[in-house]
Amino acid sequence: MQENNRWRLDRGGWVAAQVQPVRYDDVRIAPPPPRREAIPRARHGYIWAPGHWEWRSQRYAWTPGVWIAERPGYVYAPPAWNQRDGRWQMEQGRWSPRGPNGDRDRDGIPNRYDRDNGNRHDRDGDGIPNRDDRRPDNPRRS
Repeated sequence: MQENNRWRLDRGGWVAAQVQPVRYDDVRIAPPPPRREAIPRARHGYIWAPGHWEWRSQRYAWTPGVWIAERPGYVYAPPAWNQRDGRWQMEQGRWSPRGPNGDRDRDGIPNRYDRDNGNRHDRDGDGIPNRDDRRPDNPRRS
């Protein structure tokens, strides 16, 4: 028997595994503090994703850190536990484009620091795109 390409070993032999979605919304016990991990030396093209606690079989289980392939233009946010209404919920690790606040106009400046205020390509209106303008905030250019 095979179901969703998942198998498990039972007393009678190999049988299809029943994949159950993990339900983090029922966790009422706070996760333990993170374990100390020795972070290996940096590897070119990879980032270190630290270990974290996961809720499995009605208890917390430690998942050790791993190297994951770097994604140019993205920042990795590791899994994190948050408390909401007396329950603990885990946010899965994820990739965010160009930092947590993004960079909509792709000028290399995160949105929270960008002073474009909606004018995406020429802040001072002098006809020179911001990325090529040595003084992007000087409208009195001669």
